[in-house]
Amino acid sequence: MIIVQVKEGENIERAIKKFKRKFDKTGVVKELRRRQQFDKPSELKRIKMAHAKYVQSLHAHDDM
Repeated sequence: MIIVQVKEGENIERAIKKFKRKFDKTGVVKELRRRQQFDKPSELKRIKMAHAKYVQSLHAHDDM
């Protein structure tokens, strides 16, 4: 459960911002969206390999 401490005289808008920030950091919505559909293991492996190639190309570009 997310708890946001509101100080005396603090604006409610600021407290809502703190709550949203904490909620985003937990990753609940991202996990929920990921679980809404089933991805085949081979498809996940293909995506992971494509990401690895992309990261490797970024590192290779930085070395030059």
